[in-house]
Amino acid sequence: MKRFFTILAISGMLFLGASQTSYAQEETPAQVSEQMATSDEAAVKNTGFRQELKQRMIEGGPAFMGIVLLTLIFGLAIAIERIIYLNMATTKTGKLIADVEDAINSGGVEAAKELCRNTKGPVASIFYQGLDRMDEGVDNVEKAVVGYGGVQMGLLEKNVSWLSLFIALAPMLGFMGTVIGMIQAFDRIESTGIMSPATVAGGIKVALLTTVFGLVVAIILQIFYNYIISKIDSIVNNMEDASIKLIDILIRKK
Repeated sequence: MKRFFTILAISGMLFLGASQTSYAQEETPAQVSEQMATSDEAAVKNTGFRQELKQRMIEGGPAFMGIVLLTLIFGLAIAIERIIYLNMATTKTGKLIADVEDAINSGGVEAAKELCRNTKGPVASIFYQGLDRMDEGVDNVEKAVVGYGGVQMGLLEKNVSWLSLFIALAPMLGFMGTVIGMIQAFDRIESTGIMSPATVAGGIKVALLTTVFGLVVAIILQIFYNYIISKIDSIVNNMEDASIKLIDILIRKK
């Protein structure tokens, strides 16, 4: 039976390979040229989009476009740093709790402290601070866990306020560029004394470009911000749940 299925599978593979080969051979030169033309059009579209984006940024003016671009760069730098830090701070709390309980049963508090010292993440650090005050009583352990939990929460939220600042700053800079662009357009009209549609349209276009780029930057940074906040909330919930379980373990072993 196994040989039958093996032969059947090999036959199917050979049939598929032969059909693909025959299909490739049946392609006419016109079809080949059409495929090449399609790929060339896609390459031109990609290049055109990059050129269009570059041209729009130049038309928006280097002053405000450069500031908005710096806002995006700094915001992305903070977001990437926080995401890396939060991913490294994520710990399998269930496994850590089980390992700590096993270490307490086998080697006592010192073995559990050594385990927490060699484990990365805020949960292990909180466990170490609580176990380090085991001789002072469960009440002091609980106070140490709560206090050091606040310290770890502050480390998790580090620089997130700067990210929210860049999110608010990007559209504000865009709107400021819009207002300044409108003022410049009216200045040209006042200096020339001619109400030219081209002058008005050019000034309005430059003004609106800064607004568009500011909103795009804010949207991009907002997505990263929401992900970071949700990641922090998840880690904090795990910290609180693990701290409660640690107190229960110490009360049972007292």
